[in-house]
Amino acid sequence: MNLSERLNEDMKQAMRSKDKFKLSTIRMVRATIKNLEIDLKRTLDDNEVLDILSREIKQRKDALQEFQKAGRDDLTASLVDEIKIIAEYLPEQLTEEEIKVIVQQTIQESGASSKADIGKVMSALMPKVKGRADGRLVNQAVQELLQ
Repeated sequence: MNLSERLNEDMKQAMRSKDKFKLSTIRMVRATIKNLEIDLKRTLDDNEVLDILSREIKQRKDALQEFQKAGRDDLTASLVDEIKIIAEYLPEQLTEEEIKVIVQQTIQESGASSKADIGKVMSALMPKVKGRADGRLVNQAVQELLQ
């Protein structure tokens, strides 16, 4: 079962169980996917759906930080719950240690030696961690190891 089918099945299950919050969250994600499918005039594969899910989580995490700075605790709780629901569809996330190991390997493979090579390392690295690590954490690890 691909991700789109899984989202559809989980949406139906949320309807049956009358879980309105999960239903609305899945509907928002499906709407984003459907809009892109309409724009591209084709169905999306799992990698493209993963990109959308990652982007949705990133948007919510950014909004969460802003709401926390503004002291809007009423909005932060729902965003945390939305992030948890969307994260169920992503592959298991890498730990910081696992990220550092992959970054170290990629640095050696690419022959990078200074901060000027960050772009080269990131372009080789991101396909390896796609959907499994936050880009900020990966970038931070690359910068630490290329000092």
